[in-house]
Formats: sequence, C-alpha cells, structure tokens
Amino acid sequence: MQMETEKKGSALVVFSGGQDSTTCLYWAKTRFERVVALSFTYGQKHVLEVEMARQLAAEAGVEWSVMDVPFVGGLSSGCSLTDSSLTIEEEKPADACPTTFVPGRNMFFLSIAAIFARERGIYDLVTGVSQTDFSGYPDCRDAFVKSLNVTLNLATDEEFRIHTPLMWLDKAETWALADRLGVMDIVRYKTLTCYNGIVGDGCGHCPACQLRRRGLEKYLSKKL
Repeated sequence: MQMETEKKGSALVVFSGGQDSTTCLYWAKTRFERVVALSFTYGQKHVLEVEMARQLAAEAGVEWSVMDVPFVGGLSSGCSLTDSSLTIEEEKPADACPTTFVPGRNMFFLSIAAIFARERGIYDLVTGVSQTDFSGYPDCRDAFVKSLNVTLNLATDEEFRIHTPLMWLDKAETWALADRLGVMDIVRYKTLTCYNGIVGDGCGHCPACQLRRRGLEKYLSKKL
C-alpha cells in the first residue's frame, strides 16, 4: 500500500532509472504535487539506462528531461571516468581505485539539477544517495549533501532543499520502502542497476547486482 501524506509544491528528482532513484521518484510523488525527473548522459557505457529512465518516468506519470554533460567524462582525479566500469568493460588491477568511482559526479549532477530546477521554479531536489551503502564514495555522504545545499543557496541566493530519502537506509530497507510505496515489482523488474546493462535482477555478478541481491534477500527473509 502506498504511503499517504499531504502533498505540496514541486520537486526535481535526479533520475538514473536505477533502484535507488526510482524508489526516490515514487517517494517524491507521495510528497509533491508536481514531480520532474532529470537524467544525464555523460559517456556512460550503457545508454539503455537513459531509455529505461524515460520509460519509468512515463509509467510514473512525471515530466522527464535528459541533459548531455560530456565534460564529466573528461575529468580525472586519480581514477578517471575513462577508467570506470560505468564506461568500459575491461578488468581492473586489484590495486586500482574502485572502477565505479566517478570523481565528483553527484556534485556536478546536483549543481546542474539545481540550476535546471530554478529555471522552472522548483527548489526541492531529491537524490538517491546513501551513506549507509555509499561504498566509499565521498559525494554520497550526508555531510557532503548538507555542505552542497548551503553552497547552492549561497551561489544562487535561493533556498534549495536537497532531500535524501535513502541516506540512512541500507539496501534491505530501500527495498522495504519501495514495497511500502507500492512499487516493489516496478523497482525489481524495470530498473537498471547492473554495471553490465541487464535490466531487473541484472547479471548477478557485478558489485551493484550483489549489493542489490543481498538487500532483496535480507528484506524478503524478514517478510516471511
């Protein structure tokens, strides 16, 4: 059963079409009268994720836009996007930095999203970052999001509010939230989280699939 609360105003969801952002999309729909989803192309390996985001937004009945930000792909900070498993398929040495690391990606996406939203009179931003499952990515932490929120407000002289519904949830709790929102099947079978570009339960082998599966199994075991 979907959660009910008083809706107000508009929100923009930074939307990849994966488990977390799709859960956040439906979370936003329970709280805001108008929801806009914004996706990004930045040289990622699987363009399918953008198509899945478009389809998911249409099914959710929300406005959807996509922005091309290729400059993100040209940035490097020790481990460049061109070395990332999000853009290539080669194996990485054991001592290399995490192949899923994209330096400052959330910083750029949230900053761009804020300007995009401001032009549309939207000041509530929603992102699916989680400190509980942040896997060492510094721009998924609560401190970073709060800091960026202050910076965006100072930079624009506005009052943005960045919402992070998953910040303190692990993957099992994220599945539980999707279930409470009434979108368990949508999140399980129609989202793309897999680094190998397989929709739904994915390949079962990449780190994203393993994390997702462990969370699902943990949640389902508690439901039984």
